[in-house]
Amino acid sequence: MVDKPSGILCVPSEEGIPSLAQVVFERCRSTESSRNSDEPMVKTMDQMVVHRLGMDTSGLVVFTKTKEALRCMNTLFRTRRVTRQYEALVCGHVTKADNANDADGAFGWIPLPLMRDFECPPFMRVSTEENQNVLVGLDPDVVGKRLMEAPKQSITKYQIIAKEELKVSSSSSSSALPVTRLTLTAITGRTHQLNVHLAAFGHPIVGDRIYGFGGDALPNGGLDVSIIEKQNPKRATEDLQEQIAAVVEANNIDMCVHAKFLSFGHPVTQEDVSFSSLPPF
Repeated sequence: MVDKPSGILCVPSEEGIPSLAQVVFERCRSTESSRNSDEPMVKTMDQMVVHRLGMDTSGLVVFTKTKEALRCMNTLFRTRRVTRQYEALVCGHVTKADNANDADGAFGWIPLPLMRDFECPPFMRVSTEENQNVLVGLDPDVVGKRLMEAPKQSITKYQIIAKEELKVSSSSSSSALPVTRLTLTAITGRTHQLNVHLAAFGHPIVGDRIYGFGGDALPNGGLDVSIIEKQNPKRATEDLQEQIAAVVEANNIDMCVHAKFLSFGHPVTQEDVSFSSLPPF
């Protein structure tokens, strides 16, 4: 288990680019002679990688040292027997929404299917019938087979930890902008799931320069703003999102999402193990 800082790649995007996986592989290889195991260590860096975090996401990442451990961990992730929780700061004060599961809206579900974004590749967006209809008749050999994949069921659970304020100071005055600290449980593990779901929920992650205000992906997770306002009328307004984005840039704030908790059955001992890490924000 490794605690990854924000701004570090889990795996190299191209040859020669530094990554966490390469550092872990080289470290493990240098200590191979001290391991008490009959099974040899994996021979390549790729054979250690169980899952990934985005470059701007900090927190816990699992690597394996043997092929058997990798096989077992892949099975655990595929069958959703790994509990993954994240902590995030999101724009605005999250209040009770239509999909909240308790009286005060302290927790609820974001069950929005995801698809590849045909307007802003290679990013993701919420899948709707209208978006799927756009793909009808397109040639996969021309637009790419990944773009034509069926939408993926995606479920995120959110729980309110605290409603906070992002301090804004200048030479003449000071103010505060509303943000909410959430625990996010990824029931599924889709690409950019948390980022798209929170943007489509109306509360993008603070510091998200892709799916947040002014990002490279479509705003609001690809949903029309009228849909979000109907589902969550107390969402973070565009004006508030813009103000928070300005503070983020002025203060060089990293994206505020952290993989804080992982638990699963150990692939060798079969014992339940859990790991936790405090967020840096």
